[in-house]
This record gives sequence, structure tokens and C-alpha cells, in this order.
Amino acid sequence: MNFSKSLLLIVASSSLHAAEPIALFNGKNLDGWHADVPAADGKENKNPSFTVRDGLLVSLGSPGGHLITDDEYSDYELTVEYRFSDKPGNCGVLIHASEPRVLYDMFPKSIEVQMAHKSAGDFWCIAEDIEVPDMDKRRPRKEGQKFGGTKADARQILNLTDGSEKPVGEWNTMNIKVAGDEIIVHVNGDLVNHGKNATVTKGKIALQAEGSEVEFRKVQLTPLAKD
Repeated sequence: MNFSKSLLLIVASSSLHAAEPIALFNGKNLDGWHADVPAADGKENKNPSFTVRDGLLVSLGSPGGHLITDDEYSDYELTVEYRFSDKPGNCGVLIHASEPRVLYDMFPKSIEVQMAHKSAGDFWCIAEDIEVPDMDKRRPRKEGQKFGGTKADARQILNLTDGSEKPVGEWNTMNIKVAGDEIIVHVNGDLVNHGKNATVTKGKIALQAEGSEVEFRKVQLTPLAKD
């Protein structure tokens, strides 16, 4: 094999596996994000629930809303390092977010990966859907209720552990792998959820303000390398 062909193969091989991490939060400001906070409608401050403090992205918890990436993504691994800064409470990472305020005039169309204390890794379906094994056991529903993403549906899918979080004040690492119509979630190294047949495969990423102050020191996306 001549030198030019060898070099071509090396370059091609490198390009297939050159998936470099992307820091969605730059540690300085909220560039690349925009907030959707209903209580801020018509007001000058459009980010009342999200700020940067001491190099951390902070969800202040209220008023309720979402901080959403300007760009949409598919086929990636998302690493989020977070902690409840004071009292444990509620928050979440929304995957494949699209149309805003489709549920309760607040939540964008998406699949939520729950961060609520003692429930980290639950899925919540928001006008989208995803399936897991043991649906009847892990997706509680009332008689006559359907699996789905509307107000009337059984939207919550319980995680596999309910014990993978660190004590309040310590940093947790949530890893979310999105591959086609699959979503795989690890919390502090534990597999906590694995869903398939999602009704959506790309979209924006959102962080919630949902009642509790949460600090984020890393929000990093790594595109999945092609085979």
C-alpha cells in the first residue's frame, strides 16, 4: 500500500472516532442557552430563574421554567454534574425538547430525566413517549389509564434503584446516552434507566427550575462516534 492510501485510511479512521466533548456550559455565562419562564413574560429579565454564580450554573428553583439550549442534538452522551445546594428537592434534565409549554402551560414537549431527590433517573413523558421492560410494574397507572405523555396518561416511569444519589451537598454525576430511539441513564455509575422506542430522536436539552436551588458544575455533550 502506498503512502497516500495509508494516510487516507488513517485520516478516515480518525474522523470516525474524533468525537470531541462539547461544553454546553462555559463556566462564565449562559451563552448558547435561552430561558422559557412564563412568569417572565413581558418583563425585561428573561432569565429570572437561572444565573451563573462562582463559575456554576444555578437553577434558583423559582419562578418555574426551563433553560433550553439554542441548538438541537441527537446521538450523544450528556454528562451533568449537579448538587442540591441547600435542601433536597426537585429538578430535571429534559431530552429532545421541542415545542414549548405543551403541558400545564409550562413544560416543553420532551422526555424528562428526573433529578428529584430519591427519584433520580425516573422518566417523565411530556407529549412524547418511551418504553421500558416491565411497563406494568415500573409505570404506575390507574384503571383505564393509558401509557403516554398527555395529562390523562401514566407519564412516570420509575427508575431501577432509588438509591444512587449522594448525600445532599455532594456532587452527583448523571450520564445520559441517547442513541437513536434509546435513552440510557446512569447516576454515579449505577444504571438507573434504559428506555427504547422513544417517539422522538432529536431535540434541544433543557434544565428545569422546579422549586429547589440546584448547582451545575458541568453540562457536557459528547457526540457518539460513528462505526
